[in-house]
Amino acid sequence: MQKRPIQRGRPAGATTFEAEPARAFGETVRALRSEHGVAQEALAHLAGVERSHMGKVERGEHMPTLALILKIARALGCSSAELMAETERRLAASES
Repeated sequence: MQKRPIQRGRPAGATTFEAEPARAFGETVRALRSEHGVAQEALAHLAGVERSHMGKVERGEHMPTLALILKIARALGCSSAELMAETERRLAASES
């Protein structure tokens, strides 16, 4: 039996994007940013990403990587655990 070659990337038709967690995370980021009185552009600068990318994260159009979650948490002055705990609360509330 011959081994199949390893192919990079996701298999055709596979997705890793789930809208609900992305939306909940974005709402959390927007709420904390507003709470701190920080403009979206300033937060994006502090996190080291483009403002348009931060907008996509806040709107739930982009699922951030772990590295980006850590950068956003640092920029908001909180831990990634706090950021994710609030995201989980929002997810649970939307499921109720």
